[in-house]
Amino acid sequence: MNNKTLQAEDFKEGQVLLIDKPLEWTSFQAVNKVRWLLRKSFGIKKIKVGHAGTLDPLATGLLIICTGKFTKKIDTFQAQEKEYTGTFTLGATTPSYDLETEIDQTFDISEITSEEIYEATKQFIGEIQQQPPVFSALKKEGKRLYEFARSGEEVEIPFRTVTISEFEITKIAFPKVDFRVVCSKGTYIRSLANDFGKALNNGAHLSALRRTRIGEFSVEDAVGIEAFEASLPS
Repeated sequence: MNNKTLQAEDFKEGQVLLIDKPLEWTSFQAVNKVRWLLRKSFGIKKIKVGHAGTLDPLATGLLIICTGKFTKKIDTFQAQEKEYTGTFTLGATTPSYDLETEIDQTFDISEITSEEIYEATKQFIGEIQQQPPVFSALKKEGKRLYEFARSGEEVEIPFRTVTISEFEITKIAFPKVDFRVVCSKGTYIRSLANDFGKALNNGAHLSALRRTRIGEFSVEDAVGIEAFEASLPS
């Protein structure tokens, strides 16, 4: 992505920006930063900017940001297959299924073998039923699920059908298990971590996550926020 030759009109007509989202940034913050940079650099009063698929604050990696008329393409990009790499930590669960919340249960992992871990991936290949985490931005009855969770209210979360086409264990260093997953839109890797722990008759949570691909777009072609800012007129 070479933005040095792009002008204000190019961004208004539409650009697809591949951003490597920093850790602890929300996707909304990344979009707001890009919008602010474009307005500041080109003196634009108003420009449409949106992202094609939320990444949790504790995840890094590919965030597709569309500008101008290309915001109409967001739904198309969101529907595409995604690839992630990351780490499950065995032997402990959290209410959010990741590091956003504190550990609520611990388990003995001394009996788990590497063979069992490799074998457990097989039951997640193909179409599966998955329950999204209660600590998520999905809406029910007009409220975000995390609002129910934070107020201590019980809420029934329906299962959804998602597809996992590849699930590979890339490294085992107990209690850490590194993985690579290729999956459909709507898949929660946090839920996969929690379900993977259950499949081992144990517990697990997601301790690292990076989105490496959306459709044909790769994080290898993405730039950080600072690099994007440096590419714009000052």
